[in-house]
Formats: sequence, C-alpha cells, structure tokens
Amino acid sequence: MSFNKLLAILILHYMILINMDKNKEIRSAGLKVTDARRSILRLLETHPHSHLSAYNVHQQLFEKKKSVGIATVYRVLNQFVEAGICVRHNFETGHSLYELAPDVHHDHMVCLSTGAVIEFEDKLIEQRQQQMAADKGYKIIDHNLILFVEPID
Repeated sequence: MSFNKLLAILILHYMILINMDKNKEIRSAGLKVTDARRSILRLLETHPHSHLSAYNVHQQLFEKKKSVGIATVYRVLNQFVEAGICVRHNFETGHSLYELAPDVHHDHMVCLSTGAVIEFEDKLIEQRQQQMAADKGYKIIDHNLILFVEPID
C-alpha cells in the first residue's frame, strides 16, 4: 500500500472519529444532531481562543459554503450556552461574543481601541480573590474578571 493511500485512510478514520465525538457532545447536551449544530460546533472548536459574535459565526459558515441562516446561528449558540457547550460574554462591545466552555478558568482583557479580547490566567490574582472573599467570611462560587484596557503606545 502506498504512503498516500495509507495517509488518506488515516485521515478518513480521524475525521470519522471527530464527527462521532461532535455528535456525542451534541447528543449528551440533549440536542438533536443537525448539520447546523455540527458546523457551528466545529467552527468554535477550530477557533478555541477566539470570541466570536453570532454574525462572525454566520459569516465564516457562509464563506465555507455552509447554508445556515443567521436566526439558526443565534438559536444554536443560545442552545449551546444553555447546554454548557459554550459561554456567552457581554464585554460592553454592543454584542454578545461566544467561546467554547473552557476547561481551565481564565479571565479577559478587552481592548477599548480595537475590541480585541485577550485571555489570561494568573494564579496570584486568583489566590488574592480567594483570600479577599475568605477575609470577609465568604467563599467564591464563581467569578468573572474583565479588564478594559488601551494600548500603552
């Protein structure tokens, strides 16, 4: 068997496994597997550190020749939020941005000049927040830290 043929078979098997995993994730959220849901989930997975608006998702699907209406994009994103597959952020940019539900907690910086969203993790900040809550007699159940920033130069 030639190398190219073997490579093609391996790629095909990999794609089948990925699709099975996506279907499983959608079904485990109690949702029916549809082309639209699978396409939107695939798009979010290929942009793991991006924060996309529904419009961005719609545009990128359109560019990939996927026929998914904007209303369907909004509906699916909302279903994914309710199912815990993705998270919706409102960074005061005028529209919601979506990202896959993170495996590890992170915080965000939002550039007021460009609208760019930058993820960051800082153990010292996390420890300090825990200590502040404990000093006041509380424990943190959940939190969201957003720093609104501008470029220095």
